[in-house]
Amino acid sequence: MKMKNVTAMIAGVLFAGIVLVSYDLPKGWFKAGSQPDKYEMGIDKGVGVKGGNAAIIKSESKKIRGFGTLMQSCQPGKYLGKKVKMSGYLKSEDVKGWAGFWFRVDGKERGESLSFDNMHDRAVKGTTEWKKYEIVLDVPAEATNLAYGALLAGTGTLWFDDIQFEIVETNEKSTGRFRPDEPTNLQFEN
Repeated sequence: MKMKNVTAMIAGVLFAGIVLVSYDLPKGWFKAGSQPDKYEMGIDKGVGVKGGNAAIIKSESKKIRGFGTLMQSCQPGKYLGKKVKMSGYLKSEDVKGWAGFWFRVDGKERGESLSFDNMHDRAVKGTTEWKKYEIVLDVPAEATNLAYGALLAGTGTLWFDDIQFEIVETNEKSTGRFRPDEPTNLQFEN
């Protein structure tokens, strides 16, 4: 009798067109942001850039003021005093706000960011196919933490995959904002 009830319930859900999907968080990653509970985040199997798994951030509400991020942080270790490129692939569907990768280099003071880029100036919007994106930041010798991930501000769905970190030449142009050594452009000529 119980099996018949379960079968009827599944048929009713399928007939109503309701699809219940739950994603498992990838090992070593966690949800954060200003509105993380308004997003479903985890692993979407078989949809990655090369046919494997990808991470997903998907809005659960029709309107969201804020953002959700799936992220990690780690010690700067071998990247101290180097210029580092974070690269990876993003794909989007119906992104009404904006989305992108982000990478932040933290200092020893609480809340101190030594360099940062969240791709806001080259954000992913709307519906896009897989495309490679890069962030290049300096990791000063006094850095204490690296934080990074992907974010979705507003509604839609974002997939990301194949993230890599590499040390690059010091003459490669940084993409993000950084804290300068001294005041700059005080006459607003640039």
